[in-house]
This record gives sequence, C-alpha cells and structure tokens, in this order.
Amino acid sequence: MGLYALTALSIFVGFLLDCLFGDPLSRLHPVVLMGKLISFLEKKLRPIFPKTPQGQRIAGAIMAVSVALISAGAGFLLLYGAWVIHPWAYFVLSAFLCWQCFAARCLMAESKKVVTALQREGLDAGRRQIAMLVGRDTQDLTETQVIKAAVETVAENTSDGVIAPLCWMIVGGAVGGLFYKAVNTMDSMVGYKNEKYLNFGRWAAKMDDGANYVPARLSALSMIGAAFLLKLDGRNAWRIWRRDRRNHASPNSAQCESACAGALGVQLGGSTSYFGVVHKKPTIGDPTRPIEGADVTRACKLMYGTSGLLLLVYGVIVLLGVLL
Repeated sequence: MGLYALTALSIFVGFLLDCLFGDPLSRLHPVVLMGKLISFLEKKLRPIFPKTPQGQRIAGAIMAVSVALISAGAGFLLLYGAWVIHPWAYFVLSAFLCWQCFAARCLMAESKKVVTALQREGLDAGRRQIAMLVGRDTQDLTETQVIKAAVETVAENTSDGVIAPLCWMIVGGAVGGLFYKAVNTMDSMVGYKNEKYLNFGRWAAKMDDGANYVPARLSALSMIGAAFLLKLDGRNAWRIWRRDRRNHASPNSAQCESACAGALGVQLGGSTSYFGVVHKKPTIGDPTRPIEGADVTRACKLMYGTSGLLLLVYGVIVLLGVLL
C-alpha cells in the first residue's frame, strides 16, 4: 500500500478513534505541547521588542510563524522517521496524530455537560460549565443564553474542531493537521481584541482566519446537506446560511452557526459581553421557537452528520484514485 493510501486510511482511523475514545488527556498531547510553546515564546519575545503596537505585532508575528513551523516540522520529522522504519509504522503514527487533531467526541461530551449541569444543579452550575467552553462573560447569562452558547460552540467548532483539521489533513496528512491545530491553538490563546493581545495576537488571529476560510464554508455546505439527510430543516438551513452567513465580526464563525440555526429553527448570535464590555452583534437565524436543552444534542448530531458526509465524499474520491 502506497503513501497516499496509507495516509488516507490513517485519517479515517484517526476519526474513528476520536469517535470511540475522544480526546485523551495527557501532558504529551500535541495541543498541550503547542500551548506550552506559545506561552514560552510569548514570554521570551515580548520583552525583546518595543512596547509599541508595531513592535508587539512583530513579536507576535515571529511567535505565530515559529509555532506553526515547529509544530508541522516536528510532525514531518516523526512521520519521516516512521516511514524509514516501515510503512506500517508510518501508518500507526499517522493515525495516532490524526486522532489527536480531531475533537468531535470531546466537543459533544463537554457541550452536553452544560445541559446536565443546568438540569441537575441549576443555573449557576450551567454558567460555570459553559465558562469552560467560551470566552464571553458568563456570570449573568440566563438559562436560555447558556444553552444558546453551548449550541453556538458546537456549531462553530464543527468547523474548527472537526472539518478544518480534516481539510488540512486531506491536503497534508497528519502534518497538515498539526499545522492547523497550532494555528487554531494560537488563536484561542492570544487572538483576542483586548489591550493585552490586540497587537501581539494579530498575526495569530489573521492566520486562523486564513486557515479556516475554505473549511468554514465547506463545513456550512456539508452541514446543510447533512440537515437534509438527518431530516432536519435543510431548506431553512440553506435559506438562513445565505442570509446570515456574514452576521459575525469573524469572516468564518457565522458560516456554520447560520446553517445550524436554520437546520434547528432557532436563533443564535446577538450581543455578548467580553471582559465586562458589551459587544453588539447581529442575530443569526429566526426565533421560530424557543431554544431548549435538546438543541445541544441536535447540534451534536448535526456535527457528526456533517463530518460523516464529508468523510464519505473524501472516501469515494480516494477509492476512485486508487482504482483508477
């Protein structure tokens, strides 16, 4: 079996491992190591450059490029060494690394914990649980807002946590997946528009926007297709996506959120508070009905349907490539 076929097979196995076992917690998880590298470089680079906006942007740019190249380069060297040993050693390592790049089961488990906390322990518990998933202020959220934040998290991370890594793995195998995870991890750590990271995190945020541009749109279209297959409201998903896909400051975030809102028949988005400052945002979708806890489960079902549909298409392409 050649390199291309083994790489494709490792992607499928990696996704299956994520479905079965989720994201194993470990100090040696690639994302954990990337986080430590980001923190280390931030600590070292910030003092070297002037405390001016331009100086901090340069420091952040060096950090962003370094983390992405080191992460992808380390993966390449490991996989090259495994290939030299034996093609099947390459396959095992590639499948393992692909597994680490997917986050579908973790996303489902953590989002459902929010609903469980609300049902069993009340609103304060739900607020504490959703605070682990979002960057917004959560201390004053209503129960409806907590549930909405959980659905939004699943919708947005259908792209960030599943489809975007898959797209980058299709392009560059596990190395592509590691490159994407490095970029996405940087954005989650330093890509904030606050006083501390407005300049230092600008490159990380822009890199994340670029890395997600195509995957976010492919995710939305796949989600609309999955909505039809899962007997959700596919027509409304298409309508809302076309209307509201730009209703977000990020060029990518509203893509999946709009498709998900349409498929479920709920309204997402709206004004949100970050670090005590209210940011006015447009809504996404129509309030056809009140959002409810079961919508988190429906959003997770839609996430898996979206992933399965895109994997099916990729599998057909790979099979045709092998046969032809």
